[in-house]
Amino acid sequence: MNIENEYKYTSHGEKDTMELAQNIESEKFPNMVICLKGELGSGKTVFVKGFASSLGIDETITSPTFNLVKEYLMGEMPLYHMDVYRMEEGQGDSIGLSDYFSKGGVTIIEWSDIIKDILPEERLEIKFKVIDEETRVMTLTPYGQDYEDLLSAVL
Repeated sequence: MNIENEYKYTSHGEKDTMELAQNIESEKFPNMVICLKGELGSGKTVFVKGFASSLGIDETITSPTFNLVKEYLMGEMPLYHMDVYRMEEGQGDSIGLSDYFSKGGVTIIEWSDIIKDILPEERLEIKFKVIDEETRVMTLTPYGQDYEDLLSAVL
């Protein structure tokens, strides 16, 4: 699959990261898949918090490290938050994670590289790079026209 564009976004704190997530949420569509990559503490869960609050979800968002998937069904659209950090590569489909990609909601996956073998062809990837205490550079890569259009609208 060829990557047509890569977009860079610099966040100067949690507020910026949440704002980016809220802007992306404003362009959401059913079966949207967002893959988050980056080291521990780089802002992946902060992004999910911003996205969830914009969806109208008022539950506390935490990383679902021990239960793999948290389902938030009270917002404008279902949000499926995955954290696959503790999974073995190649395990993803044996427990049905790919079923979430077609449930009509938005799936956001932390540590998505671990289940790259089951990710849908069309998706948005966001790589978080820590620059310093507050600053992060995010590289956003759209796979598919819907995600290309989304980033054109947002960035």
